[in-house]
Amino acid sequence: MRFFSAALASALAAQKAASFTPSATFSGQRFSTTIKMAEKTALSQDELKKMVGYKAVDDYVKSGMVVGLGTGSTAYFAVERLGQKLESGELKDIVAIPTSVRTKEQAESLKIPLVTLDTHSKLDVAIDGADEVDPDLNLVKGGGGALLREKMVEVCAEKFIVIVDESKLCDGLGPGFPLPVEITPFCHEHTIRTIAALPSCAGCDAVLRMGSSSSNKPDGDEIAITDNGNYIVDLHFAEAIKDAPKMAMELKNTVGVVDHGLFCGMTTAVIIAGSDGISVKEAKVPVV
Repeated sequence: MRFFSAALASALAAQKAASFTPSATFSGQRFSTTIKMAEKTALSQDELKKMVGYKAVDDYVKSGMVVGLGTGSTAYFAVERLGQKLESGELKDIVAIPTSVRTKEQAESLKIPLVTLDTHSKLDVAIDGADEVDPDLNLVKGGGGALLREKMVEVCAEKFIVIVDESKLCDGLGPGFPLPVEITPFCHEHTIRTIAALPSCAGCDAVLRMGSSSSNKPDGDEIAITDNGNYIVDLHFAEAIKDAPKMAMELKNTVGVVDHGLFCGMTTAVIIAGSDGISVKEAKVPVV
């Protein structure tokens, strides 16, 4: 926590500290940690991401653990912190499982020992970001295109720690961020039509991802290819998803769908950074 304390001290110098006030949309969630910050800070979004990424490793990773490494701009800092603590000797006997090729490359550059699910099917903790978080701590993930590997790794973790800034909190999943669905290339147009016709997906605009698989913004003329050789269709919703677990089940049961970006009932805790402070929200009941 030395980095975290120093960063806070620098950002909050000469400013009045104020306690984080729980959002009304998260009423009923239990706060396990509250850290005082200034009422107004000049911290950038990247600085906030760095704080939650570092805090996740500082608070949840211990020597001897098997750790799942997420993918994305926030998870990047958690991987960075893990590498720092291994290099300094503060953490020892860690092995990690990356959820994408780019996370694997980052971890290797930091000399983090890597394994796979083939040899380590049970993880102590996984740390990753999210594109949306609802009041029940259900998530939309996969904006970076790594949703299948993320889910395969994170569902095997005893604890799944989600790290976000407050812009990712929402009253309902869907309108704020398109839901990615990974599909097989074979007859993909048929699969897209099938998905759009599902009762739980009624009214969605299903858009095939083009260009880079790591962005849902079209940036090329070729169909985006995931690390697994599949395609991604992004489902755009005008209204909040009414029943995320039901939609998750319908999508998973659709032939041609590999997996989807709804992560329901998996979250252990969410570390949230915002202008009012950094706090941890835990799931209402233990994740099983």
